[in-house]
Amino acid sequence: MSAPTGFVRRLAAATMLLALAACSTTDIASVEEPAAAPMTGQTNDPAPGFENVAMGSEEDFILNVGRRIYFKQDSATLDSVAMATLDNQAAWLNRNPSWLLKLQGFADDSGSAAKMETLSQKRADAAMAYLVSKGVDARRMWAKGYGNDREVRDCTERSCKVQNRRVVTNLRTQPDAA
Repeated sequence: MSAPTGFVRRLAAATMLLALAACSTTDIASVEEPAAAPMTGQTNDPAPGFENVAMGSEEDFILNVGRRIYFKQDSATLDSVAMATLDNQAAWLNRNPSWLLKLQGFADDSGSAAKMETLSQKRADAAMAYLVSKGVDARRMWAKGYGNDREVRDCTERSCKVQNRRVVTNLRTQPDAA
């Protein structure tokens, strides 16, 4: 390649880079994507994409309150972490009285199917009793134990089995059909 040809190519490349640098995509971006909410650096900042969750909505409950509590093996006793989650649920539910709740209890596979169904019902009942003790009207709730029929994961490790020993609070607008 001769010196003048190489120089011309470098000059053309530099010209193209300058032209691209002068372009701005902010106008296009503002049309395609809403502006992100300013982040304060606090742990309670909304996750990207969830800045506009309506207060009192099901999404608000799931994201900001939490709907799962967990239990030790063969136990329906609420621990301090479960009670803290249920305290948050009760406060939210008392502020949003139009929601009904289905409390679904589950168990792992550490016993017979009948034993696990009974245990999962006790777990759901314990969560319901706690919420009632915090002022949530019992007529807004019902509890159902499912045993180990609906495992999150089929596994043998202890750390995995805990995911199956849970109560999930599901919001409803009307009672389930019998």
